[in-house]
Amino acid sequence: MTRIDAHHHIWRPMSAPHPTTGSGPRRRAHSWLDAPEMASVRRDFTLADLARETAAAGIDRTILVQVLPETDETAEFLALAVRTDLVAGVVGWADLTSNSLSDTLAALRSAPGGELLVSIRHLVQSEPDPDWLNRPDVHRGLHTVAAAGLAYDLLTLPHQLPAAIATVRALPELTFVLDHLSKPPIARGELQPWASLIRQLAAQPNVFCKLSGMVTEAERDHVSMAALRPYADVALDAFGPERMMFGSDWPVCLLAAPYEEVVAVAEDLTAGLTEAERSEVFGGTAARAYRLRKDL
Repeated sequence: MTRIDAHHHIWRPMSAPHPTTGSGPRRRAHSWLDAPEMASVRRDFTLADLARETAAAGIDRTILVQVLPETDETAEFLALAVRTDLVAGVVGWADLTSNSLSDTLAALRSAPGGELLVSIRHLVQSEPDPDWLNRPDVHRGLHTVAAAGLAYDLLTLPHQLPAAIATVRALPELTFVLDHLSKPPIARGELQPWASLIRQLAAQPNVFCKLSGMVTEAERDHVSMAALRPYADVALDAFGPERMMFGSDWPVCLLAAPYEEVVAVAEDLTAGLTEAERSEVFGGTAARAYRLRKDL
């Protein structure tokens, strides 16, 4: 079985100390990394860095996910990804509300590495309007994403799930992938209303979900399986292993746990599944949702 990490990032912030040399993304401003609590990850993270982590953890392929709302970053990620066997697909960014979205997607698909573009993502979690996903111009853009044969990654917070549910229902032709379980309040130990909303979202057959981002939503002093398990169990029960995929959220996960531990946590949370079901979570689901090459 090809083991896939379906969610990771790379970056080289302008403010990073001790610049590295060699291949990697060009330096960009990452204002979100300026917060004091982000100091430990305010440095360079490249595909070469990730390759060492995946090799140690037994991960074969990955999905590289956009960080900034810039098409230039997406084009650069595609060009970097095509030069390595590690990256099987790229989740990029494009302006969903733009009248030229179709042309933008076509340009990305025809750029170096464009065949690796598998999905589009917007930082919905940062939108002040909880109903942003339901805007007519956003729906128009999502229809364009579907017509381009791409998936769409949902990056939402729990209070934005009602809009996500309505949007998914309105676009049955589009494959959606929910990132980080919509960031449930694990640190507070609250299951509701998140759990009910997740079950409503999972009732739509065109939605997949990533078992990712959990360790950074919990208390960060130590990884507590007892704290994580109720949320993983809700998601696994709602979506089923055939619509769940593992993602590390590296290097963000390093705020709470090293890469190998994040993989081990996911393996522990899915230990009650059959071997075939675990194969789905650690590879098969991502391959189907993102329409990865059949030889993976």
